Amino acid sequence: MGAIAIFVAPPTLLKMQPLVSILIPAFNAQQWIGDAIKSALAQTWGQKEIIVVDDGSTDGTLAIARNFTYNSVRVVTQCNQGAAAARNKAYSICQGDYIQWLDADDVMNPDKLTKQIEVLERSANNRTIVSSAWGHFAYRRDRAYFSPNSLWCDLSPLEWLLRKLRHNHFMSCAVWLVSRELTNAAGPWDTRLSVDDDGEYFARVVRASDLVRFVSEAKVLYRRSPNSLSQIGESMRGRESQFLSVQLQISHLRSMEDSERTKRACLEFLKTYALCFYPERLDLFDKLQELAIDLGGDLEVPRLSWKYSGIQKAFGWTAAKRAQLLYNQLKAAILSSWDAALFRLKM
Repeated sequence: MGAIAIFVAPPTLLKMQPLVSILIPAFNAQQWIGDAIKSALAQTWGQKEIIVVDDGSTDGTLAIARNFTYNSVRVVTQCNQGAAAARNKAYSICQGDYIQWLDADDVMNPDKLTKQIEVLERSANNRTIVSSAWGHFAYRRDRAYFSPNSLWCDLSPLEWLLRKLRHNHFMSCAVWLVSRELTNAAGPWDTRLSVDDDGEYFARVVRASDLVRFVSEAKVLYRRSPNSLSQIGESMRGRESQFLSVQLQISHLRSMEDSERTKRACLEFLKTYALCFYPERLDLFDKLQELAIDLGGDLEVPRLSWKYSGIQKAFGWTAAKRAQLLYNQLKAAILSSWDAALFRLKM
């Protein structure tokens, strides 16, 4: 009998690379959507799909996104329902083993996914979640500013949420890479939220995880704009959304451990947001006070910066707060315009 030939598949065929779904919600983002899609296409991780959900844009966002469909970018559109609904739509049609959320004005370094998947593949646990370093910028990517905080390390889910609420740390939506199993366990984005929906969503994802790993070599650039949706400003709906997000994040942490240390962290979180509601929405401020009392604490009338004490004495607390808000908006607009001018000079 002749010898039987045995074919041994090369290692790359024995284990297929996991598919990563890069999901991009977009609304009136014609200025930046191209950059976001290009950064997704530039990822060195080969197995990826890119899905853009246009949330009823009235500018050129949809047309620009469709220019990339020849590169296996899938573009769908829906009537305007908000970012959370657009993200849920994107997830409902994706096929990835891992999920990468990317806002339409942010970008990722080319090896972001590769660096994170290397860590995830070594963990062999679909309930491990990975984050990355992030820096903020306006126009010039090479001038992005990275500011590490206490979340930039490996942490248990409970410790991560404790630190997040105690210090009100922000983590860009795009830093995360999440398995499909963990994404399903966390549940969909909350469509009631128009502000801080990502803070609430990833608090849920972290709560459902077994471990949070920080991958310092992976990097994301978060674009800060004076007109960013994340800025509550004078929006009544924005304040209601922010209050609900704060309330939900506190409940997520307390569902894991309802102790004196978690209550203290939640109380600090409430104090951070008191200024958002006082005095324009005293009803929400009173509800915030009720939460504080339940945590064993109390909320004082928020204090403004000493720079506005003269305005406060002359025209009242509300006028001083408005002056502070306008100053911050003006400062952000000037810095953004200056950065835009320097960016154009380099082009």
